[in-house]
Amino acid sequence: MSTKRQRTQYSALSGVNAFLSSGGKKEAEKSSNTISIENIRLPHRQPRRYFDPIKMEQLTQSVKEHGILEPLLVRGLPDGKYELVAGERRYRAAKEAGLEEVPISVRELDDEQALQIALIENLQREDLNPVEETEGILDLLAITLQTSREEIISTLNIAAHAKRKGEEVADNVIRKNLDEIEKVFAIVGTLSSESFRTNRLPLLNLPEEVLGALRTGQLEYTKARAIAKLKDSNQRQQLLEKAIVEDLSLAQIKEEVKPKSLSKAEPLNFNRRISKIEQAIRRKGLLENSEKCEEIDKLLKKLESLIEK
Repeated sequence: MSTKRQRTQYSALSGVNAFLSSGGKKEAEKSSNTISIENIRLPHRQPRRYFDPIKMEQLTQSVKEHGILEPLLVRGLPDGKYELVAGERRYRAAKEAGLEEVPISVRELDDEQALQIALIENLQREDLNPVEETEGILDLLAITLQTSREEIISTLNIAAHAKRKGEEVADNVIRKNLDEIEKVFAIVGTLSSESFRTNRLPLLNLPEEVLGALRTGQLEYTKARAIAKLKDSNQRQQLLEKAIVEDLSLAQIKEEVKPKSLSKAEPLNFNRRISKIEQAIRRKGLLENSEKCEEIDKLLKKLESLIEK
């Protein structure tokens, strides 16, 4: 991607952020009008995947009582209908409340600008969970730099590797991409690129059931990472359910993980001890000593009795 193209993308991104965080949005709201909710379509790519049912119910009740107080941001479609750009919670609440018409603000936006606005608005939510934040930032970086998530991750890792060795990144393209990445993080304003790489990206490698609980807000990410240390899927699922139902603290989860993570090694250690005892008995000829043999027999009978219980 050329430097000129990157600058254009970054400039557009800055404009999008300014629109969402300054008077531009208020200006758009002033020029809003009302249309049938049936004329609004959801976009194919939606940054927000999870909606807290309790909060949605509260919003729906508010919409029933007061209506939609802030217009939905939309863009026009060739067939005369509109595509939702920002305000999906309000849109869903309006549908649930049975509203036939909703206020909208119409903006002329291309596909990239519409997605950037949706991503930035989603990243500015107060209730954003770390999985949505991670995926949202990756998508925002990918669309701004016109590349893939994988390429963004690779670039961040290359930069970190060079920094650890006290070296400069040699590749000019990667160096320019890093500059653009830093500008995007400055706009997002919640994390540094290195903090994102070390503390957020590992979340995407969590087991699917743990990732799902984290995405739906049932679990904090520190607890999720602790539970993920269990390699046995059944043990992990059991602890995950227990942590959610009983609202276990991080310390309690770590205590639960510790013995379970050792459970697979314990039988091997036990078998090894039995084997060593048998070898020692034969090596020292204890079975030829009637007194020692009698003691060994008593101990074995105790062990057999314990097993039968």
